[in-house]
Amino acid sequence: MLEEEQVALFLASRLISRGNKGTLLLTIMIIAMVFVNLIFLPSIIAGVVVLFNQQTIDYSYGNLVIEPRENTPVIGDATKLVQKINRVPGVVASTPRYAAGATVVYKGKSTTPLLIAIDPASEPEVLKVHTGIVSGDYLGEGDTGQILIGDTLAGSRELDVDRTPTLGGVEVGKMVDVTFRNGVTRQFRVKGIVDTGTAGSDSNAFIVRKDLMDVLGREDEASQILVRTRTTGDEDAMRILLMQYGVQEKIWTWEDKSADFLQSIVGSFGIINFISTVVSLVIAVVVIFIVIFISIVYRRKQIGILQAIGIDRRIIIKSYIFQALFICTCGTIAGCALLLALLQYLAVYPLVFPGGPVAPLLDTGLVVQSVASLFVVSLIAGYVPSWLTTREEILSAIRG
Repeated sequence: MLEEEQVALFLASRLISRGNKGTLLLTIMIIAMVFVNLIFLPSIIAGVVVLFNQQTIDYSYGNLVIEPRENTPVIGDATKLVQKINRVPGVVASTPRYAAGATVVYKGKSTTPLLIAIDPASEPEVLKVHTGIVSGDYLGEGDTGQILIGDTLAGSRELDVDRTPTLGGVEVGKMVDVTFRNGVTRQFRVKGIVDTGTAGSDSNAFIVRKDLMDVLGREDEASQILVRTRTTGDEDAMRILLMQYGVQEKIWTWEDKSADFLQSIVGSFGIINFISTVVSLVIAVVVIFIVIFISIVYRRKQIGILQAIGIDRRIIIKSYIFQALFICTCGTIAGCALLLALLQYLAVYPLVFPGGPVAPLLDTGLVVQSVASLFVVSLIAGYVPSWLTTREEILSAIRG
């Protein structure tokens, strides 16, 4: 058997050395591009998922979300519970929030955003909404009668620019009317406009908790308490720890809260990635098949003569399989070099998505899978045309 492989390798080397160098180089570059495509798109998708996860933690939920107990609409004595949570090892900080529906009106423009009452002192220790201020200032503890507006909610003065109901380009310093669900209407001065790049925060409005408690006639209540932990990834262990420290309210991780949305995004990206992978592999098969097929057709007489002098058809088939594997190997190496250069470039100049900059996230398992896939399709593309041709009668092949 070893002698067969040696003869097949010799024949393959002669085929490659005597073949058209331009065609060989072009084929290798096509395989290189296919290899890059197999890895690049999934890497970008992985980068987008990582960005979304980080934004969910930084701008929406923190690491853990504490919600009211069963059959209880709100969390009472929120300040006391926050103090208890902050004493738990591994907790950086926690902050109470009260989310309520409201109608905000500015110069005849009306919209119904989610109005979030926050504690400006502890909120920045848990979330990074304050880093997205693009105009004006963030809320302070004593900023009663003031409101922070998300950039999407604020809208634009230009007509037909806003795709969703907005306040028509409200600016810092302007007054807006806020009608709460209990029918109370109050005026608030816009203190700042925030643009975090996340749909949740940028479509909301924020006031201090004291304002909402006064309107509702309540004290120290919250609909959520958000918790920032020292590390990300051990939220389940931290949830158990909080329970052990006496937190009896419902405890959710950020993954629990964003699971449906995340699954829909990953599912959509997965379909796109599957289609791209199938198309890339089909291109690889077709390109290598055509190159091998043309080479075989051009050398039909030689194949017939080889068979006539006693060269087994298995050896001839193996020689073309080795040629296909050579093309695949060179293409993979060239693709690796091209991919590394691309990753280095995008590490310095990342792609800018609506949510922020995204750099590809390379997965070693994906690289191995892509290499294996290319070698499998190369084996198929090398075997099929050579197997079909060597089945031909020797005299017919020699006559051409």
